[in-house]
Amino acid sequence: MTAWKSERLLNLVIMLLVSRTYVTKDRIREVIEGYDKTNDEAFEKMFERDKEELRALGIPIELGHVDKFFEDEQGYRIARDAFELPDIDFTPDEAAVLGLAARVWQHAGLASATSAALVKLRAAGHDVDREAIDALQPRVVADEPAFNDMWEMTISRTPVRFGYRRAGASEVVERHLEPWGVVTSRDRWYVVGHDRDRGKPRMFRLSRIVGEVLPDGRPGSFEVPEGTDVRALTASLEPRRTPTTATVLARKGRAALLRRLASEVAESVDGPDERTEWDRLTLTTYAVDELAEDVLAHLGDVVAIDPTELRDLVVERLSQLSGVPA
Repeated sequence: MTAWKSERLLNLVIMLLVSRTYVTKDRIREVIEGYDKTNDEAFEKMFERDKEELRALGIPIELGHVDKFFEDEQGYRIARDAFELPDIDFTPDEAAVLGLAARVWQHAGLASATSAALVKLRAAGHDVDREAIDALQPRVVADEPAFNDMWEMTISRTPVRFGYRRAGASEVVERHLEPWGVVTSRDRWYVVGHDRDRGKPRMFRLSRIVGEVLPDGRPGSFEVPEGTDVRALTASLEPRRTPTTATVLARKGRAALLRRLASEVAESVDGPDERTEWDRLTLTTYAVDELAEDVLAHLGDVVAIDPTELRDLVVERLSQLSGVPA
């Protein structure tokens, strides 16, 4: 997908999410760059395609009346409660968000375009809920190179094959999937679809894909079953896990994601060195192995304290990386 199209889709999501009322199609065309310079026919086709792509990624775009007292003008919006995943035994801070916008958020060029879009909305006299935009900021880590290809295959309805390593496993197994949607849950990205190997819906974490995502059929060679709710399917496929309390040390001013998830932060505690100050973070995790990956991602700035399982996983993976036995 081109950068200008990603920017247009991101701005459309932001406009419909932060607006407190339904937004008319004419207003959308005026404000969103890319729509404003097209003729009527081209705009209609482009807007319909964009809506379908966003809905394919699980972003619910609603149609309703702009003025609740007069039903003569219709518009669009994204209800925040529908945009977020349902509660599946996570803390409120862990409730993940579906959609495209989070994937492109961290690109600096698009972040500036987002700010410009908000300014345009305000200048046009639109009532903007600025806090709603926070829902677009789950973490996207750099070890998810499979995202772009998987997203493109999902949009084009192309079956895929890829190498996959399950949590705690060393073996890479080739999987075959008809991708129905790309979702984010607990700050992780997943693809949901029909697993051809097992003959039923499955969910795969993108960061555990090894190598390239390759086409395993022609574009348009499958259809998502009618009535499929990707968000509800994600909730049903998500394994139920027992929460574990964990403690880590983080350098002052570092590990923003872990700080956001922490239930308690004790500042200026003793740390492993004196180069900077350290804080102690207490977190609730549903997957110790995933928390170990977060610790490793902040190598040098975060130290695992407990539980013992967390420390052992970090030590084991550091040993694998260094080639030095633990």
